Amino acid sequence: MRIDKMLANLGFGSRKEVKKILKAGAVKVNGETVTDGKIHVDHEKDEVTVHGEAVTYKEFIYLMMNKPAGVISATEDHYDETVIDLLEIDDAVYKPFPVGRLDKDTVGLLLLTNDGQLGHQLLSPKKHVPKTYYAIVRGGEVTEKDQQLFAKGVELDDGYVTKPAELKILRNGEIQSEIELTITEGKFHQVKRMFQAVGKKVVYLKRISMGPIHLDEDLAEGEYRELTDEEVELLKEWRATN
Repeated sequence: MRIDKMLANLGFGSRKEVKKILKAGAVKVNGETVTDGKIHVDHEKDEVTVHGEAVTYKEFIYLMMNKPAGVISATEDHYDETVIDLLEIDDAVYKPFPVGRLDKDTVGLLLLTNDGQLGHQLLSPKKHVPKTYYAIVRGGEVTEKDQQLFAKGVELDDGYVTKPAELKILRNGEIQSEIELTITEGKFHQVKRMFQAVGKKVVYLKRISMGPIHLDEDLAEGEYRELTDEEVELLKEWRATN
């Protein structure tokens, strides 16, 4: 990769601004001052410093976020705070995008990456990526009949019949119940509309897994971290076998 493109991608400025940094002699590659932006560097092998500070470059970034309520799953918005606004500048410069969407009031696992191919495959309807949600439901107890209906597919308010889903009852109460629901598609407000179809209302919704990746319980809402090497490999293996 050209050194000027690498530094621009890392947020050191436009190509024109990076050119000034190079001409000023502030950039070194393997200890040698570099002033020509056309010089190619291997970001995995070469040591690059700017003003004496080492810089690292990754082609792809993979992030796990515990999305908080009130934040939208988008790269930019004129009115609402987005998940990208929650990122540190060192991560935002890689221009990641959210893999899929969580409703504004839904919390939990959201993956962000700049790996377009992986993101596309995780979003492809053909892949039937399983997504598991924890929910608090009101409007009566969640019953075995509900489980059976969900297992067959529920007809939503627009006439669409969902694909089979796995409903687990964690706790039933007179006022509200706690459940886990695994679906393999992502229709608009799907989980809420599925329970609406059986006369119940979701009052809290949290995604806890997507494909082979599970939400890190140590992440508070609004926090995020990079996926571990093992988690990235899990994703890539899953992609290759599904």
